[in-house]
Amino acid sequence: MIEKTVKVINRAGIHARPSALLVQTTKNFKSSIYFEKNQDRINAKSIMGIITLGAGYGAEVKLIAEGEDEKEAVEALVKLFESKFEEE
Repeated sequence: MIEKTVKVINRAGIHARPSALLVQTTKNFKSSIYFEKNQDRINAKSIMGIITLGAGYGAEVKLIAEGEDEKEAVEALVKLFESKFEEE
């Protein structure tokens, strides 16, 4: 299992478009992937789960992946967060 904490750095936070981008990315991996914020853990392959997480600008989100491609999954997700979900 790999855990990594990332910060939401795009001004709009995680809204519908970034949520869809995250789900599209996580569906490419066999690992179980979760996002955790303030003790709430959601399935990162669920768009509704991501939206209800309510991660706005500056929020810290823990990425958790467990499975055969966990390292690659976390790396891909970190890149999305660092690129501000390709919005800016």
